[in-house]
Amino acid sequence: MNLTDTIGTVGAGLTTIAFMPQVWHTFRTKDVSGISLGMYTVLTIGIALWVVYGWLLSAWPIIISNGITLSLALAILLMKLRYRA
Repeated sequence: MNLTDTIGTVGAGLTTIAFMPQVWHTFRTKDVSGISLGMYTVLTIGIALWVVYGWLLSAWPIIISNGITLSLALAILLMKLRYRA
């Protein structure tokens, strides 16, 4: 693996892992008061477009990392819609 691939892999891993604490906290507490519906809607659409972009390029690292991130962002978005007051 060259330096470029290493940097991309580490970056993809970190941005994917960054969603996990929020998903876990929201799932555990059901508290969605601090989550912006608009922000997560736009973010989720953006991540979905990254998946499509990776698919069009046949770039599996982009597809896989953003696919995982998309599932985590969707989980937060769905909890926001389900648990909002």
